[in-house]
Amino acid sequence: MLNTFSKYIFVKLLTYTLFVLLVLIFIFIMIDFSENSDDFTDKGAKMAEIWGSYYLNYIPEMIRLVLPVAIFTACLFLTGQLSERLEITALKAAGVSLYVLIIPYLVFASITSITISFLDAKIIPKSNVERIAFEQKYIKRKSENLDRSDIYRQLSSNSILRVNYFDKNQNIGYRIQIVKYDDQKVQKTITANRMNWNEEEQKWELSSVKVRKFTEYGYKETNIGLIDTSLSVLPRDLSRTTSDIYQLTYEEASDYIDSILRSGAGSVNIPLVQYYGRVAYPFSIIVVIIIGFAVASVRRRGGKGIYIAAGLTISFLYLAFIKISEPFGYYDTLSPLTAATLPHIFFFCVGIILLVQAKK
Repeated sequence: MLNTFSKYIFVKLLTYTLFVLLVLIFIFIMIDFSENSDDFTDKGAKMAEIWGSYYLNYIPEMIRLVLPVAIFTACLFLTGQLSERLEITALKAAGVSLYVLIIPYLVFASITSITISFLDAKIIPKSNVERIAFEQKYIKRKSENLDRSDIYRQLSSNSILRVNYFDKNQNIGYRIQIVKYDDQKVQKTITANRMNWNEEEQKWELSSVKVRKFTEYGYKETNIGLIDTSLSVLPRDLSRTTSDIYQLTYEEASDYIDSILRSGAGSVNIPLVQYYGRVAYPFSIIVVIIIGFAVASVRRRGGKGIYIAAGLTISFLYLAFIKISEPFGYYDTLSPLTAATLPHIFFFCVGIILLVQAKK
């Protein structure tokens, strides 16, 4: 009987989830299109680009974002049906515990969370690259740049790079200064009008270079037209944006954060919170399944309406908690790991309490 029940739950959850997911994606696209249609027209975007380069690449990210809500709604609707038809009551009367009944829900949630985690680690970042490139070209948005001018990076324990301005589209930096020093004094400074990134050789080319070597008697100055140099910073280290983490696989994101720490760049907490948030986000599917089952497994007055209302309320509070906690991690009030995981831990505890308190 339980095997049949488990298969029924799995199939129904999958069916309802796909239906809700399609509806949410359709609504999301319609709202986004209505908001950005003027930008599309003003910037001359073609329909093939809008639907092929933008929305087609936006769908994977939409799925990642709204899947917990879709699964939560499906869980509430399905479990509410079972409660109204007294099927859960009959199973409990037959001696089956709620803890046993929730197992197929948890299996479904675990498989889904692992799947979305894999997609987020490997597939979704690639589509985000094309989507964000389209947004930067055709959609007016507030600048996402974390570094705009007077960019400082630590090249090593005894050298610092300063870039007055960096053009991320051409990978060119202007008015460059490199200072090398020891514990007591400046040893050498290198200034250049600009530096270009050589993609083939993976090196920087400095032009109109002036080198000053300092001694106890003064300094010696040398002028050089063009030199190649290997610096520990890459173009991405000088042109960071708030969307960088979402365009990288988990491995690339980890390397990216390491490079930020190595170069001494500021605002490292922002990508850290985003990275931990990405890794922890699939766990929200398991959390909402537990909460949804606990809320809807007890028959209540009001029918399906009360379950849907409860689901929308809890979903809003959950998402709001995630967004509210992130700035605390950005500004170091909480550690980035705590800020990214606290909402999931809190609502997981809420779900366990609701499940324990539900009638067995």
